Amino acid sequence: MLDGHFRGPVDRMVRPIGRALLKTKLTPDHLTFFGLVIAALAAVAVGSGRLILGLILVILAALPDLFDGALAKASNSSSQRGAFFDSTMDRVTDNMLLGGMAWYFADNYSARLTVLPFAVAAVASLISYQRAKAESLGLDAKGGLMERAERIVLLCVGLLLEGIGLDPALAVVLWILLVLISFTAVLRFVKVWRQAEVAPVTQERIDLRRERRGERRTVRIDRMEERRMVVQRRREDRRRGSS
Repeated sequence: MLDGHFRGPVDRMVRPIGRALLKTKLTPDHLTFFGLVIAALAAVAVGSGRLILGLILVILAALPDLFDGALAKASNSSSQRGAFFDSTMDRVTDNMLLGGMAWYFADNYSARLTVLPFAVAAVASLISYQRAKAESLGLDAKGGLMERAERIVLLCVGLLLEGIGLDPALAVVLWILLVLISFTAVLRFVKVWRQAEVAPVTQERIDLRRERRGERRTVRIDRMEERRMVVQRRREDRRRGSS
């Protein structure tokens, strides 16, 4: 939701930063890796109970993820490999942060509560999978209440409230997040399901399979006809020889 409404203004705002980063000889992959390292430190800080420090590191980890796209556009180095690397590292950083929260719950609350961050991670992975699978089929699964940007913002709110002593704010925020991302998963499923009824790529694949079956059927018929002609010629030759 935030990505759809603010992507354009944010891209224009960070465009000069991308041009400035060209002078540093950094690549977008370098920024993505730096973001991964900072996110790992954030997960350790959260797991050890330093929630405000973890919040600061989560915000810092989001900056390389924001600037790598601007640098890729400024250097004309956008590529499928870079997009794949960035998307994969996003999943890794999200799971590390939720793992840090699970560790924090184990130390400060109950072992049962550690299941909550993993439930959030599981449903968030489902949302990402829905989009990836839909796009591989030529469909659109973007949108929903809780995309990655909204999830990070809500997690930061939880860290802030818990960090200033409003216990158990982080657990409450994660419960709210779990409900919202589950609703998002349902919305995406319905959206893709409706598109798939008339999906052009799917229909093209069906038509292609039908065409191939028709070609194989034609080949079989031609071969049978050739065999019939050969048998008929042999019979005629035999008749001529016997006469």
